[in-house]
Amino acid sequence: MALAQASNSGPPDPPRDSLAPESGAGTGKPAKRPASPRRKWLIRGGLIVAGLLILVGGTYWGLHWWTEGRFVESTNDAYLQADQVAVSSRVPGIVHQVLVGDNEVVRAGQPLVELDGRDIRARLAQAVAQANVGRANLAEAEAQISAQQAQIAQAQAQVDGARSQVAFAEREATRYARLAATGAEPRERADQMRQNRDQARAQLAQASAALLAAQRQIETLRAQAQQSRAQIEQAEALQQQSQVDLDSTVVRASIDGRVGDRTVRPGQYMQPGARMMTVVPVHALYLVANFKETQIGRMRPGQPVSIKVDALDSRTIRGTLDSISPGTGAQFALIPPNNATGNFTKIVQRVPVRIHVEAEPDDRAVLVPGLSVTAEVDTRNVEEGRSARASRSSAPATIRRADAAPSAGDHQ
Repeated sequence: MALAQASNSGPPDPPRDSLAPESGAGTGKPAKRPASPRRKWLIRGGLIVAGLLILVGGTYWGLHWWTEGRFVESTNDAYLQADQVAVSSRVPGIVHQVLVGDNEVVRAGQPLVELDGRDIRARLAQAVAQANVGRANLAEAEAQISAQQAQIAQAQAQVDGARSQVAFAEREATRYARLAATGAEPRERADQMRQNRDQARAQLAQASAALLAAQRQIETLRAQAQQSRAQIEQAEALQQQSQVDLDSTVVRASIDGRVGDRTVRPGQYMQPGARMMTVVPVHALYLVANFKETQIGRMRPGQPVSIKVDALDSRTIRGTLDSISPGTGAQFALIPPNNATGNFTKIVQRVPVRIHVEAEPDDRAVLVPGLSVTAEVDTRNVEEGRSARASRSSAPATIRRADAAPSAGDHQ
């Protein structure tokens, strides 16, 4: 009975702690260890430092925005531009020679294209010949006037002689008429004296008519001389016009710059006004930035501008606000919008702003019209912008006065 009781009781129960399953047993995960105090301290310190950095950064950003950022207006709707000049000819003709190549640097007055001027040279020679003919006709008319004046003097002398003959004949006729009445002279003698008087009067009338004809003839010669002078002036005008046209066969650059979009070729027939090429003044670039109408409230000419050019790896160059357009871009469009009819949807308009670019020579070698940039205008101080504009406008005059002042070496 004791043996049966022992066999029924079996082996002794294991301890309770040994019955608890081991952590991670059967799951393949390592057992979790409680965090050490040092680890907790590092976590807390990192969070505190991160919070302080965020607080300092936010404070700095907020202070920068309050003092500067809220006054800076920026846009990437901005492009470099230049007052380029289209080159064309004043006279028609065949292109004889093109004297410049693509993208070549040219100076004002430099020959660009030469046209065939043989026809114009022929017209110039014809005008010169007409002027010479007019001068010859004028010389002939003046010589005839001189000769006619001598004839007038001769006719005037004849009139004076005839007038004296008339006076003498009248006195003789009167005297012999009295003598014939008293019987001292025969009546035939008195009749002869009257006949001499009538002949003298006729000769005086003839001399007076010759004098009048000579005077009328000199007026005709003077009119011919005036006509010759008019012909000379007309021929000289044609000569000057032909000379201008001949000079225009050599097309020259009107400004300094670089040649672009050259379409002219030798042998091509050019009409007056047809574009041959374009001269771009790359040294006089300016920036046109299209700001929203909500951004231009504090903009004034003379305010500083920061310009970031994509072609220069977004390097910042300086600029100055030059002027603001008198209207939005839509007002100068080919077909301006009319919002007086139909439904209306408000669209924020953009106003072109012209900015003077103050780039270094190395940067200007890269800058060309059409490049896109990002412009930032600092509108913090309006009065400062006005004074900066005034000083920039007076700077060229100071430079000119300094250049005009002679140096001591020049006096020597």
